Amino acid sequence: MPIVSRLVEYLDENGVIYAAIRHPKAYTAQEVAAQLHCKGKDMVKTVVVKAGQQSLLAVLPSTHRVDFELLSKALQFEDVRLASEPEFQSLFPECEPGAMPPLGNLYGLPVLCEESLTQDEVIHFNAGTHTDAVRMRFEDFRRLVKPRVARFATHL
Repeated sequence: MPIVSRLVEYLDENGVIYAAIRHPKAYTAQEVAAQLHCKGKDMVKTVVVKAGQQSLLAVLPSTHRVDFELLSKALQFEDVRLASEPEFQSLFPECEPGAMPPLGNLYGLPVLCEESLTQDEVIHFNAGTHTDAVRMRFEDFRRLVKPRVARFATHL
């Protein structure tokens, strides 16, 4: 399966300079970072969370994990948890499970971005498969996605 065409079209339509990168199969964000020879803090992982009945994307560096207490405070919502694969698989029909890009606006989902990512000039992320990634400027991501930025993760 090639890089998700909707993602490429969206980046092209919005004049984003990016690199589409093929790499050997990797399933975790840290494995992808190693394949891409990029710093773990520059590799973004996309986590689907549920706040009550609402699904949203939590976007954070691969070197961090979601702190659900901080996430609950950031969202001002008590019932916050990871979404199960059956709960989110239908939201990303053209993506392999666990390889969703962090552009929630392409899927009608709000995005919460970990504050530490704002310090990165460039980010890398899965592009819908376990063998495709994209590298782009963080500021382009911020401009396109307009994520809410908050501190909700801790270093591994």
